[in-house]
This record gives sequence, C-alpha cells and structure tokens, in this order.
Amino acid sequence: MSIIEFKNVSHNGILHNITGHFSEGRITTFVGPSGAGKTTCLKHINGLLSPDSGDIFFRGENIAGMDMIELRKRIGMAFQSAPMIGGTVYDNLNLPKAIFGEALDEKRAVELLDRVDLGGIPLDKNIKSLSGGEKSRISIARTLVNQPEVLLLDEITASLDYRMVKEVERLILRLQREYNVTVIWITHDLDQARRVSDDMWFLRNGELIEFGDASFIDHSDNPLIKKFVEGEEL
Repeated sequence: MSIIEFKNVSHNGILHNITGHFSEGRITTFVGPSGAGKTTCLKHINGLLSPDSGDIFFRGENIAGMDMIELRKRIGMAFQSAPMIGGTVYDNLNLPKAIFGEALDEKRAVELLDRVDLGGIPLDKNIKSLSGGEKSRISIARTLVNQPEVLLLDEITASLDYRMVKEVERLILRLQREYNVTVIWITHDLDQARRVSDDMWFLRNGELIEFGDASFIDHSDNPLIKKFVEGEEL
C-alpha cells in the first residue's frame, strides 16, 4: 500500500516531472550520483520545500493543504551531521516537543534512549561529551519523539566509521520492525543500500529513472543504472 506519492513533481530546475510512490512499512533508499536531487526530494516529503508544479500526497491527502506542524509530527527527519543544540541529552531529545511549546516526559525520554541502546546515558549529560556515534543515535531517538509514521534519513551514517555504520544500520532495521515505520533513506553507499533496502528510487539529474523492489539495481537493463553499479561516471 502506498503511503506517499509524487505526481509530476518539478522544483526549481532541480527535480523534473517526478512520479513515483513509497510503500507503507518498508525501507526505501534513494540512490544515484551526487546532484541527482535526492535531498531535494526528501525535503518535499515533510514540507520543507514545495514543488513548483505537481503534487505530493500523504495517505491520499495533498500535503500542500495539510497543517505543516501536524505533518512534521507524523514525518520525522534525521540529518547527516546529527546536529545538536547546546545543553543536555534531554534538551536535545525534547527539541521536537519544545518547538511546539510542549515538553517530553522524562520517563519517555529514558525509554527512547533505551530504544537506541543508550540506556546508560543520563538525561542531564552534556551533549558535547558524546561521541559521533552516540550523537547519531540521539538524532534517531529524537525523530521518534512524536511517534512518526514515516522516518526520513539523510546520509545519517556518512561521517561514522565502519563499525558504527553497521550498528546504526542494525538499529534502524530493528526500529523499523518494532514501530512498523516507513523509512526513506538517502545513501551514497550502494552496498549499504543493498543491505537495508526493501525498495529503491534511482535518480539522476533530477529525474526518477527507475523505482521498485531493490533487486532492480543489480538486474536493470537501463544503461545508466548499469554504469552506476559498475562505478562509472554518469
């Protein structure tokens, strides 16, 4: 079942007439060369950007007519650099609530830390003292605060060492199963995409070349996809 659908979406010369959908309860990765429009697509899904033409639907409703506050509660997003605000672990976990004038229950905050395997970290610990891997986990926990239906991940493992990359991958796969959340994940690592994906979108120069079950990436007859898989410049 489709949870998000793009219909003829174009944006600022970056995206060109994109039509495709994301299936509920699955992990879809965006793959393709740099400058393909992957992050621009991702930002359209939770209303950070709006299309110049075309429409995007969330559960059949055009997001252009939705309340953006409610939309962003239902669609969480974690970024590559795991940006943190100054203060404590709790301050960072509370950010999605504070934005809306609310406060995160401390018991719930502890539960979220447990969910991302950081149960031993005190809520009052200074965020600056955490490692890069720990900050990535905090960033993921923070996206779960509002119990989103969709989780958007933008290169969240790009700055981590190999061991932490594999740990974060396992974490996302586990959370996806436990919460039955739909995950849409940008990665420049094709091997990672193969490991974690149920589905894929392959983009190039702002065009959606192919999408569907992730197995297409290694079996497509499209010459652009073949060149990408072989590591040739597109």
